[in-house]
Amino acid sequence: MYAYWETVPTRWKDNDVYGHVNNAVHYSLMDTVINTWLIRTAGLDIHGGDAIGLCVESHCVYRASVAFPEALRIGLRIGRLGRSSVRYELGLFREDGETVVAEGHFVHVFVDRETRRPAEIPGPLREAMEKLLISG
Repeated sequence: MYAYWETVPTRWKDNDVYGHVNNAVHYSLMDTVINTWLIRTAGLDIHGGDAIGLCVESHCVYRASVAFPEALRIGLRIGRLGRSSVRYELGLFREDGETVVAEGHFVHVFVDRETRRPAEIPGPLREAMEKLLISG
């Protein structure tokens, strides 16, 4: 279902006054996993590359509560890969890998760093993305 996985710890400050991880943290965790994969695995040069990815859409559906000090297993896949855009899909699970905590997606549009006009996803980055692309 998901082709790339990371385990991410929650932090003390992630809990809100209701005693669970605040909803905004879920977005931060998803964004972190996506960008960690882009930089470490796909080779995105965030400081000097010609193309950069801008988030144009994000969404999260919450399924279960989680609280510090739990860690989350976060799965990443690509649901759609266009010429200049990509839809990342993520599942956030309890550390057991079975219980879904949340599901979400982010859409990046790649643009030229200088002009901010849409740009084709560079070849090596596209090749890495194709490995995470789900069929159907």
